[in-house]
Order: sequence, then structure tokens, then C-alpha cells
Amino acid sequence: MTIKPVPAFEPPYLMAVFSSVRTADDSGYPETSDRMEELVREIPGFLGYESARTPGGLGITVGYFRDHDALARWRQNLEHQAAMKRGRADWYESYTLHIASVERSHGFERNG
Repeated sequence: MTIKPVPAFEPPYLMAVFSSVRTADDSGYPETSDRMEELVREIPGFLGYESARTPGGLGITVGYFRDHDALARWRQNLEHQAAMKRGRADWYESYTLHIASVERSHGFERNG
């Protein structure tokens, strides 16, 4: 598998930045995370996501959405809502969500 950033898209589009610190409770988290990835990819207007976790435990996931309708469909998905509730109850010590409009986007990829 080749590791690459999500490509640049033609603006405007939205990004949802989810920063979190997890609890020690991992029960059910990997399966739920995999299921959320399956679900979000089905949403028209979902462009992609990137995720990383520091050795100290700060996690950052950035999801890219074409418009507010696509982001609203994700937020309103019933399985996603259940996962968010479980996250607050079991998996997260703290989190922050930022929604931003992307006004400029470009990328670089080395050839060869």
C-alpha cells in the first residue's frame, strides 16, 4: 500500500478536523472505526480523509467533504451518531471538532 496524502481538490470544499485523546478502553473501537470508514465512503460528496496519532496520544483525523449537504449526511447518519455517543461514553478523554471552508488547495508529487 502506497502512503499518500489526500489529493488537492478544486475549492471550495469543507474539512472537518477531529482532534482527540483516547481513553485506555479500546473495546470495540477498531471494529467501529472500520465500519465508520465504510459508511463515510458511501456518502456522495465525501472526498477522503487522513488520520494520524502522535506517540503521546493526540489523534487528528481530517475529513474532506464537497459541501455542507455531504457533511450533514455524515453527521446525521444513525450509525455514526451511535458511534459518537459511544466515543463520549468510552473511548475519548477529550476531543475537539473544527469545520472549515477550504479556499485554496494544491499539491506536489515527485515523479520517478
